[in-house]
Amino acid sequence: MAVDPDQARDVARWRKAERARLRTERQALSVEDRAAAGAALARHLREVLSARFLGAQGRVVSAYWPIKGEPDLRPLMAELHRAGVTVCLPIVEQKAAPLVFRRWTPETRMVRGDWNIPVPPPDAEVLIPDITLAPLVGWDSDGYRLGYGGGYFDRTLAALDPRPFTIGIGFQSARLTTIFPQPHDIPLDLILTEAGMQFSGQTP
Repeated sequence: MAVDPDQARDVARWRKAERARLRTERQALSVEDRAAAGAALARHLREVLSARFLGAQGRVVSAYWPIKGEPDLRPLMAELHRAGVTVCLPIVEQKAAPLVFRRWTPETRMVRGDWNIPVPPPDAEVLIPDITLAPLVGWDSDGYRLGYGGGYFDRTLAALDPRPFTIGIGFQSARLTTIFPQPHDIPLDLILTEAGMQFSGQTP
C-alpha cells in the first residue's frame, strides 16, 4: 500500500504529541484512581476470559509489567497462574525485531530488561501466547492502538502465526477519535478499559 511521505510524517508528528499528552494525563491520576481502574479492568478481563476462553486454563497468556502509569494487573497475573493459566511476559531481546515471550510465575526472579523494565531471566522458557494483553497509551473505536512508538507490538503480531487473540488494556480517558492508522498498524481483537468493553472485532 502506497503511503504519502508528507502524510506519514504529519501522522508521526501528531502521534508523538498525543503520546506525550496522554502519558502526562495518565501520570496525573491519583494512586487511588489508578488502583480503582486496575481493579475494574481485572474484573472485566476475568469476565472476558471466562466467557470466551473458559477461564483460559491450559492457555498461554502474555501479560505485561506495568510502567509509566499503566494499569497494574499483576494481582490478576498471579491469580491466573494459580488457576492453571501459563503466564508469560514480552521482552525486547533484539532491537527492531519481534518481541520474545518468556514464562513468568510469582516466584520468577526478575532481571532488568530494555527500558529498565523487569523481565523474566534469559533461562526462562520461551512461549508463544494464545492470548496477549497490550497496554494502550491511546486507542480508538476501530480497535487501533497507540503505543510507545517503537513498533514492537505490531511487528510481533505480524510475525506470529497463528496470531494470538489480542486484548488492548487502557484507560477510558485515553480514547481518541482516530489514531490515523497506517499500513503497518494492526487492529486489536478487543479493547477493555475500566468502563468495560469498548471494541470487539473478530471472535476467537
